[in-house]
Amino acid sequence: MTHSLRSRRRFIASLASGLLLPTLARATDNAAAASEQPAQDSTPAEVVDAAAVDFVQRADAIRFPRESFQTEIVVRNYVDGTEGESRTYRVLSRGNDNTIVLTLEPATERGQALLMSGRNLWVFMPSVSQPVRLSLAQRLTGQVANGDLARANFAGDYRPALAGSESLDGQAAVVLDLTAVDRGVTYARVRYWVAERDSRPLKAEFYALSGRLLKTARYEEFRDMAGRIRPTRLVMEDALKKGEVSVLTYENMGVRDLPERMFTREYLRRLQQ
Repeated sequence: MTHSLRSRRRFIASLASGLLLPTLARATDNAAAASEQPAQDSTPAEVVDAAAVDFVQRADAIRFPRESFQTEIVVRNYVDGTEGESRTYRVLSRGNDNTIVLTLEPATERGQALLMSGRNLWVFMPSVSQPVRLSLAQRLTGQVANGDLARANFAGDYRPALAGSESLDGQAAVVLDLTAVDRGVTYARVRYWVAERDSRPLKAEFYALSGRLLKTARYEEFRDMAGRIRPTRLVMEDALKKGEVSVLTYENMGVRDLPERMFTREYLRRLQQ
């Protein structure tokens, strides 16, 4: 075994025995019950990855309800502190794979809609008879990509691994590296800071396939919405063009029964008639 590999295993083992011990205990209960004889070649890394998945799933549940829900989001774009255009969207989401994003403002774009089914995304425009296929990574407005509104399922789109721990704004945070499961997701890689104490999302860095940092995001102003404490403000800053920032404010959020038939191209066509 090389020195670097031994060092990495000692680092992982220290995380498992200290910072992440309660989470690791939950993650390994089922595995321990399954066999009385531990595998001779098993390593702590496998357990730590299970803990990473647990952190990401918990943070996902804090950002948005697991049930069907509706929220309205105002996006304000800034350049060097000066406010530019703003847009308002209504998001209807059913589970992790079905989302409709309706443009409410500006009035000139009202009636435009995004439909996400799985990782397939289409835009519907009143002036165009057929929907147009889009990429989740394509820019919607300011620093906001289509996938930032239409698909916020980190647990389903990325393979997480623990990268360490840091203090962020005075809070102990677990640092995770998220690697895209395929090229169809919004970002190739995400570096993610999650609060150790309660799994709140704190910060994210979004990277391109080349490894270039695209933008950073901070989750702020946690308040009670849709039955639990959630971030109501997301600040996204361009890493390539300094001073270009988008601020997403979640004006409201509520659990709502949304039938599956809504999330089809045929249904959205009827809405636009």
